[in-house]
Amino acid sequence: MSLDPVRLLDVDPLLDDPKTRIVVCCGAGGVGKTTTAAALGLRAAERGRKVVVLTIDPARRLAQSMGIDALDNTPRRVKGVDDSANGELHAMMLDMKRTFDEIVEAHADPERAAAILNNPFYQSLSAGFAGTQEYMAMEKLGQLRARDEWDLIVVDTPPSRSALDFLDAPKRLGSFLDGRLIRLLTAPAKLGGRAGMKFLNVGMSMMTGTLGKLLGGQLLKDVQTFVSAMDTTFGGFRTRADATYKLLQAPGTAFLVVAAPERDALREAAYFVERLAAEDMPLAGLVLNRVHSSGAAQLSAERALAAAENLAEARIVDQEGGKAGLRNSPDTYGSSESPDSAVPEAPAPDAGSPAADRIDAEGAGTARTVDHLTAGLLRLHAERMRLLFREQRTRDRFTSLHPEVAVAEVAALPGDVHDLAGLRDIGDRLAAGA
Repeated sequence: MSLDPVRLLDVDPLLDDPKTRIVVCCGAGGVGKTTTAAALGLRAAERGRKVVVLTIDPARRLAQSMGIDALDNTPRRVKGVDDSANGELHAMMLDMKRTFDEIVEAHADPERAAAILNNPFYQSLSAGFAGTQEYMAMEKLGQLRARDEWDLIVVDTPPSRSALDFLDAPKRLGSFLDGRLIRLLTAPAKLGGRAGMKFLNVGMSMMTGTLGKLLGGQLLKDVQTFVSAMDTTFGGFRTRADATYKLLQAPGTAFLVVAAPERDALREAAYFVERLAAEDMPLAGLVLNRVHSSGAAQLSAERALAAAENLAEARIVDQEGGKAGLRNSPDTYGSSESPDSAVPEAPAPDAGSPAADRIDAEGAGTARTVDHLTAGLLRLHAERMRLLFREQRTRDRFTSLHPEVAVAEVAALPGDVHDLAGLRDIGDRLAAGA
C-alpha cells in the first residue's frame, strides 16, 4: 500500500542546486516541520552546502538533537557534522523581541532608539502583538540573506494555528504600523510647535478622549510617545515586508509544504498549495511525514479479523462440548510415540485420575493462551491495515486535487529524534521517499 503519486519529489537535486538559496518548510502545527527543516539542513551540509537553519520552535528537543545546549538569535555551528564535502551546518532560534530591537537600533539614532526600547507600548508590541512572530521571522530571513554568508537558508515557519498566517501576518503588521491610526497619532509630532499642539487640541480632542476611555489614559500616552519616537522607522516596515515577500517569490526560493497523512493536515496543506500558487511563490513539493506501512500488506483487515474470530469460535466450541482438554492434544491426531524409541515412556495416567485431569488442563491452558495471543495480533494487524487504508485514501484525495505537486513520503519512525543520527535517518527516508 505505497503511495503512487503523479509526481515524486527528489530532494537531493533541490538541495544540491547552488541556485537554491532558501528552502521554506511550512504547514500545520504538529506535522514535523522543525524536524524536517533540521534534517534537510543536515543533509545539505553533508553534501557540501554551507547551511543555516532558522527555527521558530522553542522546544529544546531540536537544540539537543544538534548537540547544542541552547539556540538563540545568533547562528551557532553544529558539531558532529560530516564535513568531508566541505559543508557546514549552523542553527539558530528566532528571538522575536531581540529581532524587533535590532530593527529599531538599525533605523534610529541612539537617543531615539533608547526611548523606543524603554517605551511600555513598544515592549508589549515586540513581545506579543499578533503577527509579530511571523513578521520577525521574515525580517530575520531578510537579514540572513542580505549577509550572503550561507549557501542555503532553511526556514522552519512559526507554529501558527493556521499555516496561512505565515504569509498574511507580515503584511498585517506592516499595515498596522503604516496604518491610518498610527499616522494620525504621529501627525502632531510631525507638525511640531504650536501648530502641532493646536492640531492635537482641536482635531484630536474627541478621538483621544474616546481612546483614553477605552484604552486608559496612560496607555494612550505610551502609544503617542511610541509613535512619535518611531516616526522615522514606520515607513520602513511595509517596505521591508514587501521586499521580503518578493524574496519569497524569487526563483532561488523553494517552498516545501509539510503534512501528515491525516485529513486536517492535508486539508491545510491543500489550502497552502493553492495560496502559494495564487501568490506566484515557487512550490517544490509536499513532504508527507509519519507514513505507516506493513510487512504483511497482503493480509487484509477483513481476513485478519475473520481469522481472529475463527480462533475465538473454535475455542468456545471446544469448551462447550467438554473437549477443552482434547483439542491440540496428541490423542486427537494419534499417538506421537515412535516405535523405534530406545527409551520407554512412562505409562499414561489412568483416565479420570487427578494426574490425567491436570495434564489435560495444562494442555488446554497453553492452547488457549496461544490462540488468544494469535487472535490479538490478528486484530492489531487489522487495525494497522485500516489505518493504512485511511492514509491511502487521504493521500489519494490530495493528489487527485493537486496532481501537479511532487510528493515525497517519510516512513514513520518508532521513536522521537534526539540526535544527529536520527536527523540523518530522517534525511535518508526523505530522499528514499522519492
